[in-house]
Amino acid sequence: MTPLAEIEALAARNHLMVAGVVTGVGSLPKGTQSLILLAPDEPAFWPGITDSTEWQDGQADPIDRWSKRIIGSLSQTLGGTAIFPSDGPPYAPFFTWALQSGRCWASPVNLLVHDVAGLFISFRGAIALPHALPAVSETRPCDTCTQPCLAACPVGALTDAGYDVPACHTHLDAAEGANCLTRGCLVRRACPVGQDRRLPEQSAYHMGRFHR
Repeated sequence: MTPLAEIEALAARNHLMVAGVVTGVGSLPKGTQSLILLAPDEPAFWPGITDSTEWQDGQADPIDRWSKRIIGSLSQTLGGTAIFPSDGPPYAPFFTWALQSGRCWASPVNLLVHDVAGLFISFRGAIALPHALPAVSETRPCDTCTQPCLAACPVGALTDAGYDVPACHTHLDAAEGANCLTRGCLVRRACPVGQDRRLPEQSAYHMGRFHR
C-alpha cells in the first residue's frame, strides 16, 4: 500500500494535487476502500497541459485525453481504478464525493469551495483503491470569511439564490464582460482562498469553452 504522502508527491510530479480522500462511505464503487480526488495543481498545471502531446496534436478534447493518460497511468502504479467526470452517462458522483472528502463544501454562491483551490476547484479524475487511506478533514473557509463572492458578479448571476446562466452569457457578450471572459469569473476570483493560483490564460481557455 502506497502512503498518502507518496501519492501526493506522485500526483504533484504530474501537475495534479490530491484534493481529497473519501473513505468508508456508501457512495464509493463496489470493492473500493478509499477514493482519491485529483485536481489541477495550479499554476504548474497549465504549462504542463500546453506542453503535452495531447495539446499539440490538434485533436479534440486535449485536457480530457491528457487526464485519461496521466491518471490512467497513476492508477496502474497504485493498483487502483481510474474514474473520470467526463465518462457517462451515468456520470460518477464527483460532487457528492467532494462533499464527503472533508475538504470541499457548498459555498455562499452554491459553487464548491476547496480548502486550497477555493472556488476554482475542479476535478480531472479520481482513483478508486482497494485499501483504506487516512481521511483528511479541514475547516470550511467560508465560516470565517467576509464572503466577497456574494457581491462580486456585476450582473448578479451567481448568488446564494443560484446561478442565472442566461444573465452570465449576456454579460459575457457585452464589452463589460471582457474581464471575466479573458481573466476568469469575478466571483471565483473574489474568493480569498486560492487567489492567484490559476493563470489568466487557463481561465480564458475555460471561459471560451463555456461561452461559445
